[in-house]
Amino acid sequence: MVTEERALRGRDRAMEVSEKHFILGTPLTDPFPEEMVKAYFALGCFWGAERVFWQLDGVYSTAVGYAGGFTSNPTYEEVCSSKTGHAETVMVVYDPDKISYRDLVAKFFESHDPTQYMRQGNDIGTQYRSAIFTCSDEQQAIAQEVATTYQIRLKESGFSDIVTEITPFTNFYYAEDYHQQYLGKNPAGYCGLGGTGVSCPTGVL
Repeated sequence: MVTEERALRGRDRAMEVSEKHFILGTPLTDPFPEEMVKAYFALGCFWGAERVFWQLDGVYSTAVGYAGGFTSNPTYEEVCSSKTGHAETVMVVYDPDKISYRDLVAKFFESHDPTQYMRQGNDIGTQYRSAIFTCSDEQQAIAQEVATTYQIRLKESGFSDIVTEITPFTNFYYAEDYHQQYLGKNPAGYCGLGGTGVSCPTGVL
């Protein structure tokens, strides 16, 4: 992982993205309705990862971008250079009255292999690491609790330790517009996600 001192500097200007979600038709950027809550998940290539979440009932909007690193408003090429510290990340805007954060975390774990370090399948690099960037103490506690229970299930199925980074949210920079809802615009496009096949409980075992 690159250090902050050696990371690319980036730029002040944010990426310009479409106003509306290509699939859901909802806003892609703030302001969102005040009852909505944000969550941030990194689980490999964000093309397939975003589709996982926009298909869930209760999800209001999604967007892809870069989080967890040091470079301001990086480009895709910069993130792929492993010189920004960012992970490819999905921002999920959801209605907590319709879907819980706990259910989102369970879907996150089931949708990729959280035991793979700095990769998902053939996608290798720090930008493909498994991470949950939490926006509150409550999200942090829930994410850690679900990870603990899922670890038991994974061990029972012969998998190794979860390497998912669970850390407080610090930044999110929108990716280029062509990445937004990529698999909605290109249904036959690449998706490198592959889960373990082990279901993730949402309660305490």
